[in-house]
Amino acid sequence: MKEALGFAPSWLLWLRYSTFMILYPTGISSEVGLIYIALPYMKESEKYCLRLPNKWNFSFDYLYGSLVAIAIYVPGSPHMFRYMLTQRKKALSKGKTA
Repeated sequence: MKEALGFAPSWLLWLRYSTFMILYPTGISSEVGLIYIALPYMKESEKYCLRLPNKWNFSFDYLYGSLVAIAIYVPGSPHMFRYMLTQRKKALSKGKTA
Protein backbone atom coordinates (compact mmCIF):
# COMPACT_ATOMS: atom_id res chain seq x y z
CA MET A 1 0.00 0.00 0.00
CA LYS A 2 2.82 2.35 0.82
CA GLU A 3 4.28 1.99 -2.68
CA ALA A 4 0.94 2.45 -4.40
CA LEU A 5 -0.64 5.17 -2.26
CA GLY A 6 2.37 6.75 -0.56
CA PHE A 7 1.23 5.78 2.93
CA ALA A 8 0.40 2.69 4.97
CA PRO A 9 -2.06 2.59 7.86
CA SER A 10 -0.39 2.06 11.23
CA TRP A 11 -2.51 -1.02 11.93
CA LEU A 12 -1.22 -2.62 8.73
CA LEU A 13 2.37 -1.88 9.71
CA TRP A 14 1.75 -3.40 13.13
CA LEU A 15 0.09 -6.45 11.56
CA ARG A 16 2.96 -6.92 9.11
CA TYR A 17 5.59 -6.92 11.83
CA SER A 18 3.62 -8.80 14.49
CA THR A 19 1.94 -11.77 12.82
CA PHE A 20 5.29 -13.50 12.32
CA MET A 21 5.36 -14.21 16.06
CA ILE A 22 2.60 -16.75 15.52
CA LEU A 23 3.24 -17.70 11.90
CA TYR A 24 7.00 -18.40 12.10
CA PRO A 25 6.83 -21.01 14.88
CA THR A 26 3.71 -22.55 13.33
CA GLY A 27 5.29 -22.80 9.89
CA ILE A 28 8.67 -24.00 11.10
CA SER A 29 7.24 -26.71 13.35
CA SER A 30 4.83 -27.80 10.58
CA GLU A 31 7.56 -28.05 7.96
CA VAL A 32 9.99 -29.89 10.20
CA GLY A 33 7.23 -32.17 11.48
CA LEU A 34 6.04 -33.05 7.99
CA ILE A 35 9.55 -33.77 6.79
CA TYR A 36 10.10 -35.98 9.85
CA ILE A 37 6.86 -37.86 9.22
CA ALA A 38 7.80 -38.36 5.56
CA LEU A 39 11.29 -39.75 6.27
CA PRO A 40 10.23 -43.43 6.38
CA TYR A 41 8.41 -43.05 3.05
CA MET A 42 11.43 -41.33 1.50
CA LYS A 43 13.66 -44.16 2.66
CA GLU A 44 11.33 -46.89 1.42
CA SER A 45 10.36 -45.42 -1.94
CA GLU A 46 13.69 -43.80 -2.87
CA LYS A 47 11.60 -41.27 -4.79
CA TYR A 48 13.58 -38.32 -6.19
CA CYS A 49 16.86 -40.18 -5.65
CA LEU A 50 19.50 -40.24 -8.31
CA ARG A 51 21.77 -43.26 -8.14
CA LEU A 52 25.10 -43.94 -9.80
CA PRO A 53 25.95 -44.85 -12.50
CA ASN A 54 24.22 -42.25 -14.63
CA LYS A 55 25.19 -39.89 -17.42
CA TRP A 56 25.89 -37.01 -15.00
CA ASN A 57 28.11 -39.13 -12.72
CA PHE A 58 26.27 -37.62 -9.76
CA SER A 59 24.36 -39.16 -6.90
CA PHE A 60 21.65 -37.60 -4.73
CA ASP A 61 19.57 -39.10 -1.97
CA TYR A 62 16.40 -37.16 -1.09
CA LEU A 63 16.36 -38.67 2.40
CA TYR A 64 19.79 -37.29 3.26
CA GLY A 65 18.97 -33.98 1.60
CA SER A 66 15.91 -33.69 3.83
CA LEU A 67 17.94 -34.56 6.92
CA VAL A 68 20.45 -31.84 6.02
CA ALA A 69 17.56 -29.39 5.57
CA ILE A 70 16.24 -30.25 9.05
CA ALA A 71 19.76 -30.00 10.50
CA ILE A 72 20.05 -26.46 9.09
CA TYR A 73 16.45 -25.42 9.72
CA VAL A 74 16.23 -26.25 13.42
CA PRO A 75 19.29 -24.28 14.62
CA GLY A 76 18.66 -21.53 12.05
CA SER A 77 15.10 -20.87 13.21
CA PRO A 78 15.97 -18.91 16.37
CA HIS A 79 18.30 -16.74 14.30
CA MET A 80 15.50 -15.95 11.81
CA PHE A 81 13.09 -15.22 14.65
CA ARG A 82 15.54 -12.88 16.41
CA TYR A 83 16.19 -11.09 13.12
CA MET A 84 12.47 -10.50 12.66
CA LEU A 85 12.18 -9.21 16.24
CA THR A 86 14.95 -6.70 15.48
CA GLN A 87 13.24 -5.64 12.25
CA ARG A 88 9.94 -5.30 14.10
CA LYS A 89 11.52 -3.10 16.74
CA LYS A 90 13.07 -0.85 14.08
CA ALA A 91 9.92 -0.61 11.96
CA LEU A 92 7.53 0.05 14.82
CA SER A 93 9.80 2.62 16.47
CA LYS A 94 10.00 4.50 13.14
CA GLY A 95 6.23 4.50 12.94
CA LYS A 96 5.91 6.27 16.31
CA THR A 97 8.43 9.01 15.52
CA ALA A 98 7.16 9.74 12.00
